[in-house]
Amino acid sequence: MAAQKPTLPKGTRDFGPADVQKRKHILNAIEKVFKKYGFMPLETPTMENLSTLEGKYGEEGDKLLFRILDSGDYLKSLKEHNDKILSDESQDATFAPSVSGKLIDLDSKAATKFISEKGLRYDLTVPFARYVVMHRNEITFPFKRYQMQPVWRADRPQKGRYREFWQCDADVVGVVGSDSLLNELDLIQIYDEAFTKLGIINYEIRINNRKVLAGIAEVVKSIDVMNNIAVAIDKLDKIGEDGVRKELGEQGFSDEELNTLFGIITIKGENKEILNQLKDKLKSSHEGLKGIEELEFILTSNPKPNINLTLDFSLARGLSYYTGCIFEVTSNDGTLKSSIGGGGRYDNLTGIFGLPNVSGVGISFGLDRIYDVMEELKLFPAQLRATSTQVLFCHFDEATLLYCLPALKLLRDAGIAAEVFPDNKKLGKQLDYANALQIPFAAIAGETEMQQQVFTVKNLITGEQQTCTIQTLIGLVGQ
Repeated sequence: MAAQKPTLPKGTRDFGPADVQKRKHILNAIEKVFKKYGFMPLETPTMENLSTLEGKYGEEGDKLLFRILDSGDYLKSLKEHNDKILSDESQDATFAPSVSGKLIDLDSKAATKFISEKGLRYDLTVPFARYVVMHRNEITFPFKRYQMQPVWRADRPQKGRYREFWQCDADVVGVVGSDSLLNELDLIQIYDEAFTKLGIINYEIRINNRKVLAGIAEVVKSIDVMNNIAVAIDKLDKIGEDGVRKELGEQGFSDEELNTLFGIITIKGENKEILNQLKDKLKSSHEGLKGIEELEFILTSNPKPNINLTLDFSLARGLSYYTGCIFEVTSNDGTLKSSIGGGGRYDNLTGIFGLPNVSGVGISFGLDRIYDVMEELKLFPAQLRATSTQVLFCHFDEATLLYCLPALKLLRDAGIAAEVFPDNKKLGKQLDYANALQIPFAAIAGETEMQQQVFTVKNLITGEQQTCTIQTLIGLVGQ
């Protein structure tokens, strides 16, 4: 049998030891900020029932769900369905198939419900809402959780866009009927502190409000077309104004309506001036004015006025569950200009699972895009290494190898990461191994060292060398 060439699914990546250390650096920095603001850890399963996922992300989002084939004979239920329809039809000459009672083509999307009942999670927010409803009697409200796990989307892979990627979420589900915006202020500060820790200084938080989008839809055409507008303008960065006009034009929007739309979402100026202009344009929409009021509160109450908050009425956050303020974060440095974070308020999401009128708001950090930005800008600390080993014991023969083993245990017992080179190679080869992994110290044991109960310790960073006992070595490395 010919050897198979190893490949990866498109949109996925391997991460070697050094890469994983860098990713953990990002995760640790974000997690510390989450904990500082009182958020508690949570994990949910990789897969969810499709009934949990479908219908929560809009039509566009549903297309990007990865569905899992049922185990066993996954076509059995589909065959049984078709056999029953054929049997019913043969017994009744007047039989007329309904939408639910018809032959299902194997290539039809209608077959999905017969062969797949589970899917990979699309994000962490919907599973969180599901968790809250299922455990409502066990958790204390308001419930603040953070979650850092991978998600999957059947998107077209391109630079900065992957099919498997990690999200780091912080969400608050509040008390019934709460409409406080204090959590939004906390989440904005979390973004600022986390990105400052990571060295991403030149960034902006774009902010909008779904109520404002509803008001825009109401003024442009009808509040009923808000989702059409949101889905279209969410692609503005990808397809441009002409592309958005074409898409909405095909849905029945007139040139006059489109001119009104772009006249609003392209308002420029300082935040206060922009809101004043928007108030005038949306003065006939109660919902739109409510959204403006919420934006004003956040902009005027933000305890860190130096945070770069930018009003952007073209920001839509295509996920259909958002109901209030929405955020998107972009880095202004480097070639990757796509989102590195985003979120918003979703007051009605738990209601889908049977717990209505509960406020919810959250943000997400995109680990993979943050990693790409930091790699391009060389923001990772120089001391990050592939291995945590501090000391490599080097030897010349079996006797000196055995001499190293008790010392190795003493170092590990002292909490110092250490290892011994496993083979009797030339000393140069052993030091090459240490240098390749950036291990800072080599403890060399020859016949003389063994007789004197010491080690020749070489600092592989500075080149300095000294002879010392194992206790002195512990003190030296543990400094």
